[in-house]
Amino acid sequence: MRVILLGPPGAGKGTQAEKLVESLSVPHISTGDMFRKAIKDGTELGTKAKSYMDQGKLVPDEVTIGIVRERLAEPDCQKGFLLDGFPRTVTQADALNEILTNLNTKLDAVININVLRNALIERLTGRRVCKSCGATYHIMFNPSKGDTVCEKCQGELYQRADDSIETVGNRLDVYEEQTAPLIAYYRDKDLLIDIDGAQSMEKVLADICQALEDIKQ
Repeated sequence: MRVILLGPPGAGKGTQAEKLVESLSVPHISTGDMFRKAIKDGTELGTKAKSYMDQGKLVPDEVTIGIVRERLAEPDCQKGFLLDGFPRTVTQADALNEILTNLNTKLDAVININVLRNALIERLTGRRVCKSCGATYHIMFNPSKGDTVCEKCQGELYQRADDSIETVGNRLDVYEEQTAPLIAYYRDKDLLIDIDGAQSMEKVLADICQALEDIKQ
């Protein structure tokens, strides 16, 4: 199957992607993975992407789209793929449609994991990291038995800057701004499947698998 996985930061896309690629027996293709592979392979587009990344700049659409085109043409994608992190905009979605048309294939589904903003903020701001050993906890879902210290090494726990409520709010704002039109785009194409991401990880996975199974029938 050829599937796109959508969802805001904190929705649990990474966890679901790991399980889904096992279930579907297809490669998990994330933007980061594609960039790293293109750079490692020394492709022209990989070299271009690296030049932007080394400067801390966003990789332009034309480079990103080119790398996606290269990646989806690889042999392991012939039986399907799970795209995560691409497309992020309607422009990229149009480009993906053109790429798939040229490959004589098409998308089967776009999974959209929905979680309310307040719940996302709760999830994303609750992370705590040990300054000494790097162990990760969550004040609600996986607290340290030592409260403000690491239960493994007694190191001090702290909140990373990118987990602050201001940064998390900005990340969610950007996602909503970029992705709302994308959700409408795929809904109009009758490809969008909304999944309740507030449920347990197991129930979210079961709902996604069931929805994809229904498509096959």
